[in-house]
Amino acid sequence: MLNPLAQELNDTLRGTVAGELLSDLGSRIFFPRGIISQGAEARQFGKVANATIGTTMIEGKPAALPSVKKFAPELTNAELVSYTPTAGNPDLRKKWKELMLKKNPGLAGKATSNPVVVPGLTAGISYLSDLFVDSNHPLLAANPSWDNYALVVETRRGAELHTFNMFANGGFDIDSFKKAMEEEAKSGSVRVLLNFPQNPSGYSPTNAEAKEIVQVVKELAEKGTKIIVWDDDAYFGLNYEEDIYPQSLFAEFACLHENVLAVKVDGPTKEDFVWGFRCGFLTFAGKGLTDEQYLALEKKLMGLIRSSVSCSSSPSQSISLHAFSEPKIEEEKKIFRDMLCARYKKVRAFVDSHKSSVLEALPFNSGYFMSFHTKCNAEELRLKILHEKQIGTISIDASTLRVAFSSVDESKIDEVYSAIYAAAEEMKK
Repeated sequence: MLNPLAQELNDTLRGTVAGELLSDLGSRIFFPRGIISQGAEARQFGKVANATIGTTMIEGKPAALPSVKKFAPELTNAELVSYTPTAGNPDLRKKWKELMLKKNPGLAGKATSNPVVVPGLTAGISYLSDLFVDSNHPLLAANPSWDNYALVVETRRGAELHTFNMFANGGFDIDSFKKAMEEEAKSGSVRVLLNFPQNPSGYSPTNAEAKEIVQVVKELAEKGTKIIVWDDDAYFGLNYEEDIYPQSLFAEFACLHENVLAVKVDGPTKEDFVWGFRCGFLTFAGKGLTDEQYLALEKKLMGLIRSSVSCSSSPSQSISLHAFSEPKIEEEKKIFRDMLCARYKKVRAFVDSHKSSVLEALPFNSGYFMSFHTKCNAEELRLKILHEKQIGTISIDASTLRVAFSSVDESKIDEVYSAIYAAAEEMKK
């Protein structure tokens, strides 16, 4: 029997695409009216004392050891060591939404939920799997794709990860995508993950390809298929060629059709070069959804956060909020983006001028990575490169080798890629 609070949220979502797509756990989860909820009330009305949260307070402020405080002197004790609300620092959530709208002008006039803070984008993918994926509802993603998707979906959730072919004729394989979407739609619903710039290939769709992707989703929605699109935007904004769709596809899906629920998975991790902060965001959007229904989705998500990590880290949220207000942050980010672009261009020049009977570079134009399709075993090649050339790479699967040019100084790129090509040719002998 469902908890009454879960039933209340389900009732709020009934008749919407979000309600139709909930998984078994998604239907059961709720945000309890327990310690966190009661503590929030106490902060508002407990004027004499607040004896609700397990925090050491001195004269109403959190205590912080001097040995801790000295490493972050510009943060207040509360910013440094206090718990944040389950959904995240409200000022940071507001600021991220402002930044999201600025970076994605196509969202103008389209309603979305407030971003909810999660402890990294991986956690965001995991929570979405909890909400919408189970043994009866698979997730569709590209092949090749980031190996963590399979770990989350198949191992954690006991669901199936279905795939479509990512590339054909030097670009996005729209025919494979359409065929896979139509096959999934036979069940009445589709759960699909799109990751651009993509990990491991480092590819983003052109303007024409983005239009085709959106059209496939729209046509299925118009036929009655319930669709949720997860936009994994971990590497958002790192585009190195002119003809790349400049926004997140979330901007296109946000108000596309009543049968489409869009979710944006993003954060400062890669965009703002703070990989270890483990601070990400989940934002929902769907045509016709009300504020009350967005809040119901947020509360279900908060139930997942509360039942796993309780809340996300305070220092990373506090530092991010301050940094986003720094007048020079965009100028500083441009320096790093230009550095990555220079590395990309050097890699591009190398692979365009070198031929191999063993390696074929997959299309790449953005992000942190590029990958090779290998005509030898990619894991054996990885080990050969590592032990004989002292260079680390990643074997994504038996025929895909990923190279993170983001972590290779421009001065070493020719050396690194020469070694990779040489090792591959040696394996042919």
